[in-house]
Amino acid sequence: MAAYGISLCDAGFEAAVNEPELRLVAPAHGGGPLGWMGLAYHDGGNYRFGREAEDMWLVHPRQVSLQCWSRLSREASDINITGKPPSFSQLAFFFLRDLQERLLPAAPMDRLALAVPGAYLKDAATEDERVGLLLGMASELKLPLTGLVDMACAALCDARVDYFDPELPVLVVDIHLHGAELTLARPDQGRPARAEFAYLPQAGYAELLRHVTTAMGNRFLRHTTFDILEDGRIEQVFYRQCKEFLLSRAAEHHFQLSTTNRHYELVATREQLAADTAAQVQVLVQGAQALLQQGGGRQEHCTVALTERTALLPGVAARFRAGGFAHVLRLPGGAAAMGAATVAAGRQKLEDLAEVPVDVAAPVVHDRRERRAALTLRVLKARHADGVPPPTHAICEGLGHALNGHPAFTIGVRGLGVDLPLPETFTPAGNACRVRLAREGGRWWLVDAEQTDISGRTALEAGDRLVLRCGEAESEVLFAHCAPGPYARA
Repeated sequence: MAAYGISLCDAGFEAAVNEPELRLVAPAHGGGPLGWMGLAYHDGGNYRFGREAEDMWLVHPRQVSLQCWSRLSREASDINITGKPPSFSQLAFFFLRDLQERLLPAAPMDRLALAVPGAYLKDAATEDERVGLLLGMASELKLPLTGLVDMACAALCDARVDYFDPELPVLVVDIHLHGAELTLARPDQGRPARAEFAYLPQAGYAELLRHVTTAMGNRFLRHTTFDILEDGRIEQVFYRQCKEFLLSRAAEHHFQLSTTNRHYELVATREQLAADTAAQVQVLVQGAQALLQQGGGRQEHCTVALTERTALLPGVAARFRAGGFAHVLRLPGGAAAMGAATVAAGRQKLEDLAEVPVDVAAPVVHDRRERRAALTLRVLKARHADGVPPPTHAICEGLGHALNGHPAFTIGVRGLGVDLPLPETFTPAGNACRVRLAREGGRWWLVDAEQTDISGRTALEAGDRLVLRCGEAESEVLFAHCAPGPYARA
């Protein structure tokens, strides 16, 4: 029997199970960000959900509901069917039942924790209504519910998230289907606890994807004289290609549409996609600045944690750094689901659902902090104009170490075969005390041990500083661009 965690995010439901080990499981059609949206579609006889409903979004828009989770209530839904329409809570129940059936083949469910949107817990009245509806669904579906956890706090529970300072505030930025959630967590008895919350309406993926599809469609029209709005099915195909472009993080995308008589093509660039999403990124940065100011915090002392959904936006991490946030990290995919599964695994089964706790703090303290206490990192970005050349040297304790000529560069304790050894005050602790830099595309990137793709790296520029701490030992590496000369040490 296994403990499950499910993240109830309508921009992309995700699930994790701890059988035989803690891992993500995909409900259908693959997982990942924006993979299984909280949509419901009625085809005239039956309901369809997730990807199947999304594929009908622009073809039969009046038969698709996008709001059953964001407006979870007994209010009549917006879906157009013959007779009395179901309530939003009924659609959510049908959706959850379908999701349960798709997940069970992974392993029999013994315990379950749900990571719920922060908006569900924004005030007492909203919490009572929505938590009550979730408990009713769990009872009807006989789900072995052991806890409800604020989604941002659940994400910080993921054991893979081990590279933020738990003694400093953490601002989790997450994008849902109809809005964005900003959660400021502060340390409370050694664990991050929700202190401030803000919801940014009209900053979700539903509006963003429609905007990107319209903007790319206008470029397609100017380039080919073909209007994607000519038919709902064609618009749906074009929407799918726009979404794939966003998910791929590719430098360019080859749009293709075919009719009976002709074939149309357009090559779009990442820069164009970045321009289409720039306004939303700015809304997120301004919202984060306002929330932190409201909470009385300082940007340089706050870690910004971007969920995988948020990190999809081109240039979002750079915009946060430009906005004064020195430390920006990307949470692993499915962090909230993994955190919820960890919570479920540490809880006992409950006989009475009325006893199910609702947590607005990370409920567990992991030994991961003990593992990584050997070495913690922080990147302090330099403030300078664009066009600064890439670093050529890493300087530590007054000594420069050349980066040029290396495809990769390692920093760590002595005895581990590193390129830049840390001072003697640092003690060996295996590979956890080694930091890897990688050169790609003419730039240097800081690569976390858990991250292997370009989206999980931090670009390093001349003037940036890397602060390393191990227990009481602390050191700093300065990245500098040094012109060739007699005093440059190789």
